[in-house]
Amino acid sequence: MFLCTGNSCRSQMAEGWAKHLKSDVVNAYSAGILPVGVSSGAARVMAEAGVDISEQRSKHINTYIGIDFDYVVTLCDNAREQCPVFGGATRHIHRPFKDPTFVVGSEEEILEAFRKTRDEIRAFIETLPEGLEEPIKDDS
Repeated sequence: MFLCTGNSCRSQMAEGWAKHLKSDVVNAYSAGILPVGVSSGAARVMAEAGVDISEQRSKHINTYIGIDFDYVVTLCDNAREQCPVFGGATRHIHRPFKDPTFVVGSEEEILEAFRKTRDEIRAFIETLPEGLEEPIKDDS
């Protein structure tokens, strides 16, 4: 389960990448704390990379309460703070990515922010499932 605030961009990208690159080892879902619909910018840059997320839908995390996921991966601090408790052996993993929907600038600058987030999420998804066990590297 990939979780972010709006289930509009980062979690949608993660679900799309996981289905595209790792469907043989990952059963991917995404949801949000306050779902707002799939971002057109996210859909556009994923399509540029050959991944169609246009049919994915924004879902509320409560849709999945009662399901025992192996992992719930929060992709932003807000989702981590508000993530409900899942039962069983569900492990919560936090892998934050910048939200490109808040970038202000020209259309090209905004698209570049979306592309950067897309590529960073792809790099993370490429490490799955082993990457879920690795600690976060601090780049500061």
